[in-house]
Amino acid sequence: MEFLTDDHISKHRPEIKLLVVDDREDNLFSIETILDKDGYTIRKANSGRAALKILLKEHDFTLILMDVQMPGLNGFETATLISERDKLKHIPIIFITAHDHGEENIFRGYQMGGVDYIYKPINPELLRAKVAVFVELYTKNHQLIAQEQKLIAANKKLEKEIQERIKSEEQVKSLNLQLMQNINQLKSTNEELERFAYVASHDLQEPLRKIIIFGDRLGDKYNTVLGVEGQDFLDRMVNASKRMQMLIKNLLAFSRSTSNSDALFETDLNILVENVLTDLEVQLEQKNATLSISELPTLLVEPSQFRQLFQNLIINALKFCKEDCPPHIAIYAEKIPGIQIAGINSNSFNEEFYRIYVKDNGIGFDPQYSDQIFTVFKRLHSFDKYEGTGIGLSICKKIAEKHNGFIAAEGKVNEGATFVITLPVKMKELTSVKETV
Repeated sequence: MEFLTDDHISKHRPEIKLLVVDDREDNLFSIETILDKDGYTIRKANSGRAALKILLKEHDFTLILMDVQMPGLNGFETATLISERDKLKHIPIIFITAHDHGEENIFRGYQMGGVDYIYKPINPELLRAKVAVFVELYTKNHQLIAQEQKLIAANKKLEKEIQERIKSEEQVKSLNLQLMQNINQLKSTNEELERFAYVASHDLQEPLRKIIIFGDRLGDKYNTVLGVEGQDFLDRMVNASKRMQMLIKNLLAFSRSTSNSDALFETDLNILVENVLTDLEVQLEQKNATLSISELPTLLVEPSQFRQLFQNLIINALKFCKEDCPPHIAIYAEKIPGIQIAGINSNSFNEEFYRIYVKDNGIGFDPQYSDQIFTVFKRLHSFDKYEGTGIGLSICKKIAEKHNGFIAAEGKVNEGATFVITLPVKMKELTSVKETV
């Protein structure tokens, strides 16, 4: 808000207009000469009627200097007519007179808008001083009016801003309420989908199992009858059924990874990974894989889910190895403060986190797909070349998020891939809060 300073006032002083009314030209000239040096704009009228004629068109006079004794309309009568008009009654009048009119007439002059008297012969300095007083009053009043208008405008602007803020706050509250409703609805929908996926996958396994069993029996018993083409058709049917069986199995695993469980245990990840490698011993030998495992931490986790996480990542490294290079898998960990983790919530800056790395020397991937590879059913390669359902990494993502952490992927084409699991050192209650790196 801008307030007027003295310098600002002097630079924006309004025009000062004086109306001098006297029936004698010499008196008009004398008053004009005295006041001219002060820079006023002076209009002259040689009668009351001439003054009224000027005032019909001009209302912005600062002061009227009016001779009392004039033929026709005298000063008091002229002042009376001026005071009767709303646009003019605010203009102060100084009466100029050569006579003492008595208290009654003086009082009448004050009632007609008169503010002072100057007696003839006129004292130039006294005239200038008295005019200056009323000019100063006029100027201050003009500035106060201007300041009042600014204050009114500022107040209106402030009221508008307050109304807009109140409206915005109400909109935010409404949006927050709607968001909470959407979150609850989404949560309910997700739970229903998880239950549906589990039930549907479980129920689909039995007929698939029968298709595979009877397909194998059909191939063994009627091999000669089917012929080469018939056997090829049967093999394709059985293989497609096995792929679907794998897909259902992974769907079940994905559904279980999202279900609520608070069965957390202090788990030595070194032992857990060792058990996973024992289970994958055959696949590791077939690929002629080598491993490099550094000391891993002990964390409060759900053991079966973390076993699934490491198993999926190791199988992923074996699956996407180079044809002419045996796979090498390195698993190691480091402890870092939260402030060093890009994109993490500021409330976690002072917490400590473990980063667990699973690195391979395989075919890698284009970095632009680093987020997409965690999407359910997302595959970067054709099924004919690399088997799989596109669910394994999605399960890893779900498990990491459920343990208040997150997983990220780094890689380049033909330069291998590194999966980084970030978990809080001090595990709190399990949530599904996601942080992105």
